[in-house]
Amino acid sequence: MNVVQGFGLPKPQSIGSTRPHAAVIGAGIGGLAAGALLGAKGYRVTIFDPLDKPGGRAYAFEQDGFTFDAGPTIITAPWLFEQLWEACGGKLSDDVDIRPNIPFYKIRFPDGTFFTYSADKDAMEAEIAKIEPDDVKGYRSFMAESKEIYEYAFLELADKPFHSLPFTLSTFAKLIRLGGYRSVYNVVSKHFKNDRLRSVFSFHPLLIGGNPFTTTSFYCLIAHLESKHGVHYAMGGTNALARGIASLVTRNGGQIRYQETVDTILTSGRHATGVRLSSGETVPADIVVSNSDPATTYSKLLKDLPRRRWSDGKLGRQDYSMGLFVWYFGTDRRYDDVGHHTMLFGPRYKGLLKDIFKNRVLAEDFSLYLHRPSANDPSVGPDGCDAYYVLSPVPNLKGDADWETVAEQYRAKIAAELEATLLPDLSKHIVSSRISTPLDFRDRLLSWQGAAFSLQPNLFQSAWFRPHNKSEELDNLFLCGAGTHPGAGLPGVVCSAKIVAELAPDPETLTAVQAGTEASV
Repeated sequence: MNVVQGFGLPKPQSIGSTRPHAAVIGAGIGGLAAGALLGAKGYRVTIFDPLDKPGGRAYAFEQDGFTFDAGPTIITAPWLFEQLWEACGGKLSDDVDIRPNIPFYKIRFPDGTFFTYSADKDAMEAEIAKIEPDDVKGYRSFMAESKEIYEYAFLELADKPFHSLPFTLSTFAKLIRLGGYRSVYNVVSKHFKNDRLRSVFSFHPLLIGGNPFTTTSFYCLIAHLESKHGVHYAMGGTNALARGIASLVTRNGGQIRYQETVDTILTSGRHATGVRLSSGETVPADIVVSNSDPATTYSKLLKDLPRRRWSDGKLGRQDYSMGLFVWYFGTDRRYDDVGHHTMLFGPRYKGLLKDIFKNRVLAEDFSLYLHRPSANDPSVGPDGCDAYYVLSPVPNLKGDADWETVAEQYRAKIAAELEATLLPDLSKHIVSSRISTPLDFRDRLLSWQGAAFSLQPNLFQSAWFRPHNKSEELDNLFLCGAGTHPGAGLPGVVCSAKIVAELAPDPETLTAVQAGTEASV
């Protein structure tokens, strides 16, 4: 068997209608990648998605001449996509133009000062020394610890399925030694004394839906991941990456059926037999892959299945990520002193996160992430214009915010803050605008509780404790995406797709079984 290094899959098989069928629920990055890899493995693949084009959370809105990435904007492990393309018989650079962002981003403190975050060690130490010279040594020790965590938790475990307790226990001693029982903030505080620097080096879990004060310290690995491999952007937006993966699916004979919602996963005993669409159409399948939230998969798509582990009660007790308020807007002028990625820290850090994750109240203050892709990509807006989105972490729908009432008021507060800090006269130059709230995540993306990143990455919601990539409830149901192992973020969902493709049975074996069954009949 000719195997592609990195993903461990055979090179693409010939297209044929008699191949075993894989039904994939959801055309997000995880579902698309799983579909592409299963096609390369020899399956006939059909992907179903309620939206009108690929991407899921990585969708793109196009209006008034602007292109707005709906969700993820930061690519931190481009080699994973290179391996994905190679496994499917292609070359990433032929379909998608991924370029580094230098610096990664700028962080603005409430007093108007900035911290420039990059991979340049000397520049980073100079930035730290401006705030607290004594913490330069702490930066060095933190990056050393981040590297150690990365080399084990990411390189060795991110693409390995945590299905068995023995395997989990075999990794447990080293995971404990690496301090997984501590939070990201706890580890960062061990190395940095200055509160501002503690915020700078601990906010990363928010990019994948975690509270830095409760997220397992394994996610300290992000600092080394960024430093080693950089922060990248796909020209045309992240949805260009989704479109590229979609093309891998169709090149190998797969089909993507947009504006089709899966209503039910059909079962017989412990076997998934296909899916039923909201239209009433049933589609038989040899395996089913769900890129939907695990809570949606189990509580809605398998609502009538008696479940051993993921009962409705247990799913309801899990801790889900925060929600997001996102304002997409275009301006008829450029703000060329604003970079591609800017974080605007609010007056509170721990208190705000407590309000979002624990108290679930919509606070008066906020912290923001401002994305300006037109800083590097003129294709996302008309000449002389800027395209933006600004994101504010907010409580998910377990909170009591009435978004139908407060959304515009909240947008106006954010606009006023941006006008006062980074974008002077903003209100005079807005020519395109739209908003997204946790209601949109629930209703449009079918996200449980309107959570933007599915389950939080806490210690006891990681690895073996997350819903498994090979379902515990059905023998031929597989899960990929943010809610399963290894978790949210583009690297995580691609790794989950790789795990699914490797766990799925060899289609030649299924074909032989089918042939034997037909012969006996």
